[in-house]
Amino acid sequence: MGIATLQGYGLTETSPVLTAENDKNICYGSVGFPLVNVEIKIDNPNEQGIGEVIAKGPNVMLGYYEMENETKEVLKDGWLYTGDLGYLDKKGHLFITGRKKNVIVLKNGKNVYPEEMEIMINNLPYVAESMVFGYPKDDDLIVSTKIVYNEDYIKEKYNNIQEKELYEMIWKDIKEKVNKFLPNYKHIKKLIISNEPMIKTTTQKIKRFEEIKKIVND
Repeated sequence: MGIATLQGYGLTETSPVLTAENDKNICYGSVGFPLVNVEIKIDNPNEQGIGEVIAKGPNVMLGYYEMENETKEVLKDGWLYTGDLGYLDKKGHLFITGRKKNVIVLKNGKNVYPEEMEIMINNLPYVAESMVFGYPKDDDLIVSTKIVYNEDYIKEKYNNIQEKELYEMIWKDIKEKVNKFLPNYKHIKKLIISNEPMIKTTTQKIKRFEEIKKIVND
């Protein structure tokens, strides 16, 4: 389109930018370099180098107004613990992989990051929205997904397809277009489909834990 787009990353608590690309330095998939006077580190990285993104700089907040306990949870020794997971490459580019609270920790110790899988699922043309989560079973979690399909697209493309046929078609796509490109421990093993929108915040973000509770209770 002839319009240059650059990525950046930040939070309200950081006024609001921590990292950004520029015209001379673009690394696809990353959110750029730390700004001048901003420090970025990865706390407690795993074997892949992924850990919580923490930041220090003059733009980091002093604390939440009249919320001392909440401030202590996120500000430690001048570092802001963002709650986001990511890694730094050898050149210092920051890559965001998900939210710390959303990580699915399996019994075998492996971590599954829902966001990376949701990107793949959302690329399927009939998907309106999706959520990858750990469905509790015994003392472990089953990597699962709930997909809300676009009813208009399904009707136009597949006419009078029955719910069972639709489920089987989507399940086949999950196996061939998602699982096939992931290591075994990340494979989706349970599928839920619906045409009803998921529970969301006022900013249209899925309320994951409310949605999971609803699914498990149903």
